[in-house]
Amino acid sequence: MLDFTINEEICISCGQCASDCPSMIISMETNLPTIAADLEQFCIGCMHCVAVCSEGAVSILGYGPEEGISLKNAAVAGPKELELLIKKRRTIRNYQDENVDPALIEKLVAVASHSPSGHNDRDLLYTLVDDKGIIFDLREEAFAGLGRLIDAGKLPEGMEMFIDIMEAWKTSGKDILFRGAPHLLVVSGGIDSAAPLQDSIITLTTFELYAQACGLGTVWNGLLTLVISELVPSLKTRLGIPDNHEIGYAMGFGRPALNYERTIERKAPKINRVA
Repeated sequence: MLDFTINEEICISCGQCASDCPSMIISMETNLPTIAADLEQFCIGCMHCVAVCSEGAVSILGYGPEEGISLKNAAVAGPKELELLIKKRRTIRNYQDENVDPALIEKLVAVASHSPSGHNDRDLLYTLVDDKGIIFDLREEAFAGLGRLIDAGKLPEGMEMFIDIMEAWKTSGKDILFRGAPHLLVVSGGIDSAAPLQDSIITLTTFELYAQACGLGTVWNGLLTLVISELVPSLKTRLGIPDNHEIGYAMGFGRPALNYERTIERKAPKINRVA
């Protein structure tokens, strides 16, 4: 049940909620917003109606204007601030050997969960390792599994780079898999959802930028993604990721052990303009 309610005392019947509804199920026939019972099934739960209402008169799905942050006179980062945040972002491969405050990690995931989602499915699972001690155990299992594959000659064609990665770990303890990050976030989505892979990448991009704004560093870990999803399936079970979930990507994160002093410039992007 949608629990679509209107505060009739403050509603001005402007119709913005109806005109902005992606599913076009809000009617203004009675001069007040209504949703017919037989149309409720088509609601995708985007809550545009709550967000767009200038008077704060709309509530749905148990959420109303009081749960949101008012954007009237709110200090929002401008283009220059966002440009700097994007340009200063760098992949971090050197981390402090310490756990990040759990409350901050919870905040990071909560904010990232507001990222766009195909059909507003919001079916993502955020598998979080927030203790560096667990990372230690996962690292041991990952390298042990890789070692068994390599020794048995069962490493898939095209993944020979893992032989060198394994050798670096055995001879010098160099961790190319986890990159020394004390924490790990693996995002996955149900295979029956609209866009599990795309949704995962979008939300991790959001997570990364917000983490950077909070003083943390991140690394997009494609090698570890391959290990978890294809090479050492016991890791997927150990992490508690359901079999019917597609892993989008794995991201390591933590407090950087170094600071970058400036942004850099890249060559002009390739643009295909359509006339």
